[in-house]
Amino acid sequence: MKKVHYSWIILVVTFFSIIVAGIIRSSSGVFLVPFEEEFGWDRAFISLSFAISLVIYGFSGPFVAALLENVGVKKIMVLAMSVLMVGIGLTFFMEYSWQLILIWGFIFGIGSSVFLTVLSTYVANHWFEKRRGLVLGILTASTATGQLILLPVLASIVERFSWKWAMGLIFFLSAVMIPLIFIFMKNSPKEVGLARYGQKEEAPIEPVLEKKNPVRLAFGILKEAVSVKTFWLLAGSFFICGLSTSGLIGTHFISYCAGFGIPAVTAAGLIAFMGIFDLIGTTLSGWLSDRYDNRWLLFWYYALRGLSLLLLPFALSENSMFFLVVFAVFYGLDWIATVPPTIGLATQTFGVEKSGIVYGWIFAAHQAGAGVAAYGGGLIFSIFNTYQWAFLMAGVFCFLGSLFVIGIRKSAEVSVDSKIEVVK
Repeated sequence: MKKVHYSWIILVVTFFSIIVAGIIRSSSGVFLVPFEEEFGWDRAFISLSFAISLVIYGFSGPFVAALLENVGVKKIMVLAMSVLMVGIGLTFFMEYSWQLILIWGFIFGIGSSVFLTVLSTYVANHWFEKRRGLVLGILTASTATGQLILLPVLASIVERFSWKWAMGLIFFLSAVMIPLIFIFMKNSPKEVGLARYGQKEEAPIEPVLEKKNPVRLAFGILKEAVSVKTFWLLAGSFFICGLSTSGLIGTHFISYCAGFGIPAVTAAGLIAFMGIFDLIGTTLSGWLSDRYDNRWLLFWYYALRGLSLLLLPFALSENSMFFLVVFAVFYGLDWIATVPPTIGLATQTFGVEKSGIVYGWIFAAHQAGAGVAAYGGGLIFSIFNTYQWAFLMAGVFCFLGSLFVIGIRKSAEVSVDSKIEVVK
């Protein structure tokens, strides 16, 4: 154990924390139809509550990053997991539509914001000098691991018993994570008398952000970031990323499959299958982002995702499990693969210390896109009684995203002490 750097223990704790928070967020597709059947709520309204959650946790990102710097990662993680556990507990007493908005929209949105926005960036940058891309790939893929393990289980529990039993399982997992975070999580390598993994002892100490009001800190760095073209291109492409993944597939894929006679458990199994290959694809993407031009990686990720979304309606209309499995593999490899190179470009552009907050704002754009797709998908279904146009439009937008990222200049524009300098 003496040979194991504590950074890897931090990685493990963070990995499982993100899994639990990720399954709370991604389980919306499993509960959409049961909520519709039990409470009689309109699908567009239920989708709206999911969309609110996506947008809230997305726009919380930059403020969460500032809180992590000021308060410490351990306290914030314990508090956030406790908020999620309280929210899950309240779902058992839910009766009215406004309670769905409060619990699933606001409580889950705020609670999941810590784990699903900038935590991966914070841990990778503060605990690892080497292998950052790989670490980002592993932590990003942990949300898919939650789907891989738990979505089919949740769907099976809902089908055999009820949605409350499925929520009970998630409640138990969140309760287990709180003491684990409290015991093993540390705020920085200095707390255990270590440097970052791979950092040389003689390496210069990087400047630390001045501790100030998190809101002022977040908006101050945003003011600096908006003057850089790269920020807008990354934010625009990430808006499309959110629109075409968690907002659309995560919320509506199971319901879309149900319209073609595919059982919810089978559809959840396909998402879990995507999770297997996303775990592979995102980890590989992290490894590749350490070695190759991040712009071209993103170009191919968005282009191939757009192609897969355009082919999905064909696979469903043919009702061919073979084509659906091919889609699951193809799409899964690409699901969250965009995150490591996006964070890499943000870090190259704004520096290690500011990259967390900058990425928080970029991720806010991701969740705005996810919210648009979550609500828009439900609205399109309510109007046309089909999801086909929603998925076709998402595919077209992905091709647009590939053009955004290739427009980023190869020379990174780096912000240091509120001054923009060009690094050749």
